[in-house]
Amino acid sequence: MADNLISVTGLSKQFESGDQHVTVLRELSVHLGRGESLALTGPSGSGKSTLLNVLCGLESPGSGRLAMLGQPLAGDGAPTGKALERAWCELRQSRLGVVFQDANLMPTLSLLDNIRLRARLAGRDDTSAGNWLQRLGIGELGQRYPDQVSGGQRQRAALAMVFVTRPALILADEPTGSLDRRTAETVADELFELQARHGCGLVLATHDADLAARCLHQLDLGHQGRP
Repeated sequence: MADNLISVTGLSKQFESGDQHVTVLRELSVHLGRGESLALTGPSGSGKSTLLNVLCGLESPGSGRLAMLGQPLAGDGAPTGKALERAWCELRQSRLGVVFQDANLMPTLSLLDNIRLRARLAGRDDTSAGNWLQRLGIGELGQRYPDQVSGGQRQRAALAMVFVTRPALILADEPTGSLDRRTAETVADELFELQARHGCGLVLATHDADLAARCLHQLDLGHQGRP
């Protein structure tokens, strides 16, 4: 496993809005080592979700260099075209754990089967799937389908899908945003315990100051380009 999990240098990202170019990320540099955690903070629209999407290959960086787990993915030495797509797919399948704001569950599978499938796709043993549901407080809901549980319960199932793969790096977009305070604290405890136990990296976007304070590093994207 690479000690330098994330290496970003000079990354900028623009979007077109009508006839205007809106810069969301500006000359950004981010480095994260094994076992380290980083909180992305800042107001809505400051680029937190955009940066996470770049780090998991769902958005291409406009410019700059990007390496994930020691593999160049933008800039010098990076693959292009189909080779780049394959590299990102392989990372997301077995080494990156991604938690979106909306739980990314297959509606035709039960919560338990969603987690089992994710484990198998990552080449992991799926026998711990039920244990993760129990630890996250929804063990009794394993046979229910996503549309039969609440949004907060779906989010906990999505977290279990990440935890069961024991990834090298977790990228989480507001992982506790849809949860009540007590459940959010339980989920956060599990997230940081998993990171400590397996030495994985963690990057999370959050508006929760208490959650951000638990991370080793913080990056306020609302201050980009300011002196």
